[in-house]
Order: sequence, then structure tokens, then C-alpha cells
Amino acid sequence: MPMTVSKTREMLVDVARQLFARMGVDNTTMNDIAQASKKGRRTLYTYFKSKNEIYLAVVESELDQLYKMLQDVAEKDLPADEKLMTFLYARLDAVKALVFRNGTLRATFFRDIWRVEKIRKNFDIRETEMIHGILDAGVKEGIFDMPDTEITAIVLHHALKGLEVPYIRGIMGDNISQRIKRRDNVMNLIFNGIKIK
Repeated sequence: MPMTVSKTREMLVDVARQLFARMGVDNTTMNDIAQASKKGRRTLYTYFKSKNEIYLAVVESELDQLYKMLQDVAEKDLPADEKLMTFLYARLDAVKALVFRNGTLRATFFRDIWRVEKIRKNFDIRETEMIHGILDAGVKEGIFDMPDTEITAIVLHHALKGLEVPYIRGIMGDNISQRIKRRDNVMNLIFNGIKIK
């Protein structure tokens, strides 16, 4: 039975991701991808016009997996405050794992952050909507008291994006006691804000 179109495309994206991770995006050719996938160049070019196009598909595929994982967290039956903290840390851990799993793709991620940003636009919108949903539920449950859940979701989303690189590099605490102390501090900041004396 022949492979379906979407299965073939998925397989090509996965092969490309593995090659990009091992050899780097710049050092991987379309021919390398065709050979590693055991598909001809013609088949590869049927799905992707260029290496850049397949790179974008790899990043989109990784973001889709991240989104599904976050959706699972957002759908958990937890009080909104616990759900929000679980969401924030699950997201940071997942981005870190994604970047490290992809080896030399990591260098491309940091070097070419603006290209990644362009691809992330749709993911960012969906993620902000998830955070907004958690905040709305928290207000309805009487756990949160905030005048504007939408703007709060946008601020939290951008704060998370800003924490990605320091978190990936271990600046947010490498050992468990540092992580617990910092997590408590992050919880205090999110739930209590900065108080003016």
C-alpha cells in the first residue's frame, strides 16, 4: 500500500529535522534529505521547493507538537493558579527540550531568531489564547482578580518568550533547589506583582 501524501511529507520533514540537528541547516543539502529519506530528489521537490521551505516545515512541525502538549496542560482539571504555573513551566521545559533535541539546529535557532519569529506568529496567537482561557477560568472560579485578562495574557506570553533563552541556557536555575526558590519567586511575581511601599 503506497504512503499517503501527508505521511510522505511528514516523513520528509522528520528526516530533514534529524539531518539539520546532526549536520546543521547550512551543511545539509536537498540531496542529503532525498538520500536519507530513500526518496528521489523529484519526490522531495514535489513537496518542497527549497531547503528554506523544508526548514520552515520542520520548525512548524516542532511548534505543532509544542502546541499539542500545551493544549493537554490547558485542558487539565486543575485550579487556575496551579494550571497557570504548570503551563508556564511545562512550556519553558518543552521549548528547552525542543531546542536541545535538535542539536546543531540549536545554533540556527539562536542565530536566526527573526526567521523563527516569523514562523512562530500563528503559534504565539494560539498560545496567548490558551493563557487567556486559563486566566478567564481563574476569574470565573474566583481565584484571580484582574481587570483585563486579555492584556494580562499578552503580557504573560511575551514574558515567557523573553525567558526562553535564559531558561534554555540555565540562567533560571540549574539545580533543583535553585529551581524551587526561583519558581516560588516567579509565582510571587505573577500572583502578587511588584508592590509599591
